[in-house]
This record gives sequence, C-alpha cells and structure tokens, in this order.
Amino acid sequence: MCVSRFRFAVCVAFCCAMVGPTLASQTAPANQIRRIYVEPFATREGSEALREDVLAELRKIKSVSLAGDESSADAILGGGGEVWIKGYRSHNPQLGKVPPNGTPIYTGFLSIELRDKTGQTLWSYLATPPAASGDVSKDLSILIAKKLDDALKQGEALTFTAPLPQPTTILKGAGATFPFPVYEKWFTNYRRENPSVQITYEPIGSAAGIGRLLAQSVDFGASDSPEVIHELAPGDEDKYLFFPSVVGAVVPVVNLPGLPRDIAFTPEALAGIYLGKIKKWNDPILTRINRGLRLPDLDIAVVHRADGSGTSYAWTDYLSKTSPEWKGQVGTSLAPKWPVGHEANGNDGVAKLVREQSGSIGYVEFIYALQNHLSYGRVRNRNGEFIPASLESIAAAASHSMKVSPDFKASIVDVPGAGVYPISSFTWIVVPARSADDTIRKALTGFLQWMLGPAQRQAAALGYLPIPKDLAKEEAAAIAKIH
Repeated sequence: MCVSRFRFAVCVAFCCAMVGPTLASQTAPANQIRRIYVEPFATREGSEALREDVLAELRKIKSVSLAGDESSADAILGGGGEVWIKGYRSHNPQLGKVPPNGTPIYTGFLSIELRDKTGQTLWSYLATPPAASGDVSKDLSILIAKKLDDALKQGEALTFTAPLPQPTTILKGAGATFPFPVYEKWFTNYRRENPSVQITYEPIGSAAGIGRLLAQSVDFGASDSPEVIHELAPGDEDKYLFFPSVVGAVVPVVNLPGLPRDIAFTPEALAGIYLGKIKKWNDPILTRINRGLRLPDLDIAVVHRADGSGTSYAWTDYLSKTSPEWKGQVGTSLAPKWPVGHEANGNDGVAKLVREQSGSIGYVEFIYALQNHLSYGRVRNRNGEFIPASLESIAAAASHSMKVSPDFKASIVDVPGAGVYPISSFTWIVVPARSADDTIRKALTGFLQWMLGPAQRQAAALGYLPIPKDLAKEEAAAIAKIH
C-alpha cells in the first residue's frame, strides 16, 4: 500500500502531559485564549510541514495570535494519528485498471486537542482527510483551523473546577468495549485531577460487565444498550441508574483491498449479508447500490461478536428497525442467535479478525475502524442518503434525540434527518440507585460530575461526540440526588 508523505504516528502523548497532581485547577475561558502555541505533531514523517500548514491557517484567525513557545501561550495545540493513501482515482474512467498517477484517495484520522498549560483539555476534534486531495496536509490544516475558530467563538472552552479531594478510594468498573478508548483516557486524566481516586475498568463486553455489577463485584458497569438490565435481570430495572457518557457510532468494516472508494450499504444489503442470503461481494444487490465500483467475485466472510455486546445491540437494533425479515428472524439483542458468521470477542477482536481475512465484513465502534486502518462503509439513512460516520453525522443523529426519558434511556438508531449517520448510539455508565458504602458513593458521583464537564472536551479527539449540553445538565441534577 502506498503511503502519503504525511504519516501520523498513532500517539496521544500530547493529551497526557506529565504535570504535577493538583486537587483543583482553573482553566482559562475561551475569551481569555489569545495566544496559542502549536507543538510538533506526533508524526513519523512530514511533521514540520504539517505544523507549518497549521500555523499558516491559524494566522488567518484574527481573534488569536501565535506564541513562539509554551511559556508565553494561553493554550497549546497538538495532535497525533495517521493518514495514508488507500488507492487512486483514475483520470480516465474508461481504463480498467486505476494507474498510480491518478488522484490519491486518502483515509485515516488525526486527533487534535487544545489544552491549557496544566494539561487540561479545552477542546478536541477528530479530523479525517477528504476522500481526494491534492495537498492533504493543507486540507487537514484548513479543517482544523476552522473547527478551532468555531469552538472559540462559541465559547466551548469553559471554566471549571476539578472535584474536591476524596478519601483514598478505588472504584472498579467493567463492561462495554465500545467506549473503552475514551474511558481509558478519562480514568487516567481523572487520576491526575483527583489523586485520591483510582478507577480500574475491564472492557469485557456489556453483558459480562453488567453481570458483574448485578453480582456486586464492581462499583459500576458500562453498556451501549439501554435494555441491558431488562435482558439480564428483568424486574430489577429500578435498582440501577443509567447515565449517558458520550455518543458514538457503529460502522460496518470491510477488508476489500484496492477499492477506490468506500462501499455503500442499504439496510437490506446489511441484513441480507448477516442473514447469510448475500454470499458474494459482487451480488446484484450490492453492485446496484455501488455503481462504478468493481466489486470482486469473492465470498463474504461475516464476522460478529461472540460476547454479549452493546455494540451488537445497536447493530441489531438498526437491522430490526430497517429490515422486517431481520426483526422476524433474529431481532434486537446483546447476544443474538447469529444465522452465519465467525465469532470474535470485543470491538478489538472483530477489528483484528476483519483485518486478517480478505473478503470479510464486521461491525465496530468508529474509532476501532480508524485505529485498525479498516475501510468503513457508508450507510443509507432514512432520508435516502449514504452517509459515512463522522463527528458531524453523529451530531446530526444526536440533535434529533432531545426528548430523552427521565431515566436517560433513548435510542438514536435510525432517526430521521439530513446528514444523519443511522447507526449512532449513546453509551451509558450504569450505577446502583442505592449505595451502602458512603465513600464509594461520593467517589462515584464525583467522577460522574467530572465526566459531564471537562471530560466531555476530551471525547471528540477519539471519535466520540460529547453528549448534548441540556442532557448533561439534567444528568448533573440527577447525580446530585444519588444517595
């Protein structure tokens, strides 16, 4: 595979700066951010060229100036990730084979964060390259500068105060792999904010994690299914509280090397593949919706989760809502009876198996596709648009979900609206409604309140959307009432 001159190393060291532990810190509000220092990006090559392009675009923003070093800056901008060429688009559509001198087709991601000098995240974003670009570094730089300018104008970098110190406490959690990349980051950063609380988490899948919560062997669970308690312990729903943490997306990932663009899927096509009715990549159902794309005469190898999974719940919820045949034969579940396919544990396991097997298809949370260099398909939404997952298309789905029930359970799968990515989902932290241990309760509610504030600004760099602000306010009020 050809690689562009900009290959960004997968590295998030910029967001985990080693600073001395503090019990409380104050972050400069957006209207006080006047000078920004752009640190070298975590790249394997092309680092300085990318930095110069970003600096050139930031110079066009009149509300800020550029600092020559960190000491004279109000905030530091940095990032890491990887962008590569996955193919070429021919200048002559009549040619059967796409030459290497065609327009390069880029894929990948670049995680960006703006942080203050104590290491606190003020803003983050996940930049993905345009499909075709004459200068991918410049195009990414324009995008980053625009998104940062918009955030500063909207005052997204707000002041906050970190939680008060707690007695030394260890919180144990387990559950979904869907949000694990952002949870791992949160738990590490919260430890720096509040050294008296340490959080451990095992990403073992929604069913297994909530099972441990039900058995009282962990202090909290995590799931991408609002019905997980109902499925595992019917009648116990009132004993547990659900708090949305971030919004993510489940994407169909495929291993079909050499395609000049990402494959498009209708609900009928995805249901047909997972029902075992569509067995070849060049099946007429797929070729009709991918005109101009030469799909191979290759068997489809279906991959699905082996463990009880909230990601599977969101995936099968989408198929159930869009395919009467799927709903009638399989339905929506954490652990459905799959008609066909190979099994893998966790989002990372599915990604690994798809990456290793040519002709395979699976489903994973968005960031797992990016980090594993997997092509992810565009999915037809209720408006008839074929939409890829992105922060913008996930936000379009979340914007249609303002009517959340008092228990904070809501589905944003297959919601209507222009630009909506149809397999978007909240993911939840699940906690007992009553706690006999006052120390654990205070530590847990302290973290949950922090999660709704500064933690939300750390989500976008990993491909997750912060929860809507109105919903965060409602959650904060509910958390304060936990006893």
